[in-house]
Amino acid sequence: MGDSCCNPQSMGYIKKLVESRIPGVYVLSLKIGGSLLQDMENSFFLNANEQVREVCAQLAGDPHLKAGYNAMGFSQGGQFLRAVAQRCPSPPMLNLISVGGQHQGVYGFPRCPGESSHLCDWIRRTLDLGAYTQAVQEHLVQAEYWHDPLREEEYRKNSIFLADINQERGINETYKKNLMALKKFVMVKFLNDTMVDPPISEWFGFYRPGQAKETIPLQETSLYTEDRLGLQQMDRAGKLVFLGVKGDHLHFTEEWFDTTLLPFLQ
Repeated sequence: MGDSCCNPQSMGYIKKLVESRIPGVYVLSLKIGGSLLQDMENSFFLNANEQVREVCAQLAGDPHLKAGYNAMGFSQGGQFLRAVAQRCPSPPMLNLISVGGQHQGVYGFPRCPGESSHLCDWIRRTLDLGAYTQAVQEHLVQAEYWHDPLREEEYRKNSIFLADINQERGINETYKKNLMALKKFVMVKFLNDTMVDPPISEWFGFYRPGQAKETIPLQETSLYTEDRLGLQQMDRAGKLVFLGVKGDHLHFTEEWFDTTLLPFLQ
């Protein structure tokens, strides 16, 4: 959110970091749009479903990836890449690393990264007024993973992205099969996160239904107990990896990256 594929202080830095650690590795840093400015704007305003379709096309058209690839998504990119895994099994995603991804969505917008504070203020007001209206859902990315635990029925009915990939309106067996094909699904939670509300969403947990104070882990959610995504089976097979790192949202050291995440990319 508010970033681009090739910013030398963020995604461009990660790309170079991986390339320096794994000689000869091919790294594709996804760009959504024809320019870096458009890529940044699309992180706010291009329907997440359209973004996933665009990424699926990029991956399918890249000959370097035809035998399979490891995927790493940061913040909202974590749940977007999970949607890619569920919807687009060719080429196959081998491991998915979600770094601060909000897999049960968010219910709060305390801070906003990027360069435009007026955009952040506008998004906050829009989410407060009508997160589940058709116009907002179709044109504001953050509304598409806005999960209001006090309005669960409205969320399930009107969320055009998160409610779909989390199987809130019925079971798509293809989604389930494709996600279960992952070798590892790695979820990184930032232990001092002030950006994501609730932070446990980064480990697929959320608020206990009907209130917005007490949170529960993934294993106590209906998504897990009903195994709508196959996460229960993946958990029992050792495919789910829950990692915690000290620091605020997306704050980590190169040493931590090298010792903790790099082995999943080797």
